[in-house]
Amino acid sequence: MLAGAGAQIDTTTANGRLIFGIFAALAELIREPTKAGLAAASGGRPRKMTIETLKMAMAAMSDPKTKASDVAIRLGMITTTLYAYVNGDGSVEESGQRLLDESDDK
Repeated sequence: MLAGAGAQIDTTTANGRLIFGIFAALAELIREPTKAGLAAASGGRPRKMTIETLKMAMAAMSDPKTKASDVAIRLGMITTTLYAYVNGDGSVEESGQRLLDESDDK
């Protein structure tokens, strides 16, 4: 007997075994695409900051009249992400330097 969340399935009867089998099949159908999706993802979410956007951000932020919020909007990211890679004066932050170093390795 399985019970919980307001439902009871008596697995000793033919109907109970049928329902239990259907639920098991549904669980298997859900599990396989989930495993495949996780394997395909293998790196998480793609970065908003690429080498090209980093260089544009550095150039734009080097102008003292530039507003970081405007640069972030134009590059399709939030200001926090922008500042994670570029300082207010256009110089590169540590994570921005890592991105540049990765491009040099390729």
